[in-house]
Amino acid sequence: MSRLTFTGKLAVVGLLFFILVALFAGVIAPHDPTETDPERILKAPPGFPLGCDQSGQCVLSRLIHGARLTLEIGFFARFIALLVGLAVGLTAGYFGGWWDWLLMRIVDIFLAFPSLLLAIAISMVLGQGLLTVILAIAIVGWAETARIVRGAALELRSAEFVEAAHAMGASHTRVILTHILPNCMPLVVVIFTMGMATAILAEASLSFLGLGVDPSLPTWGGMVSTGKDYLLHSPGLSIYPGLCIGFAVVVFNLLGDELRDVLDPGRRSQW
Repeated sequence: MSRLTFTGKLAVVGLLFFILVALFAGVIAPHDPTETDPERILKAPPGFPLGCDQSGQCVLSRLIHGARLTLEIGFFARFIALLVGLAVGLTAGYFGGWWDWLLMRIVDIFLAFPSLLLAIAISMVLGQGLLTVILAIAIVGWAETARIVRGAALELRSAEFVEAAHAMGASHTRVILTHILPNCMPLVVVIFTMGMATAILAEASLSFLGLGVDPSLPTWGGMVSTGKDYLLHSPGLSIYPGLCIGFAVVVFNLLGDELRDVLDPGRRSQW
């Protein structure tokens, strides 16, 4: 097993920083992110390092609390997508036959639609809200996970240790849970990590279009959207949350690449 490179270590530090900011947002943020004051609109009074937005809310506090909301949405959306993708991919790859054909055709249907357009359509049907955003991102992301896991399951089902388990009378469920799934875990970890970057971008896109969570909640995509009308007067209203989105996406992508090489370098060319 190779060690983390310098880039990988930077990604880990960035992830830890991101998580700590999200966990302790209530302590770190200098002000209530929802507190408004007409006298502070588009100004930078003392105690507000990044100034205030068009509603007189502290930009820094909203960025900090936005990290928590972004991490929550990304984690739960990817977790749901991973569970569904694992179930479908393992079933299709392990059993093969008509199970494989049927499930992969469903996967093809979901992959045929542009992910962002599908997420927008789902959000418009279900309505605005935190749960809607999580479900929309999860529904968009499970199909790709299923296809990748299915390929790994196809390879593992013919392995000698799987055939030995069958010879000893192990059930299909036991073989999948104790032999196939554990050997897919390095792949699962990489899928989840890199999927977080996709989920963060999807949430930011939906919030930017006004289809995300409640506009009163601090989200980076929503801050970019509301700040775009003040680019000439206060460009930081869009630039700061945009930089935060870029930082989070780069961290998860770099970490995913690093984990891919560390956990299973033999699959690098296949992923």
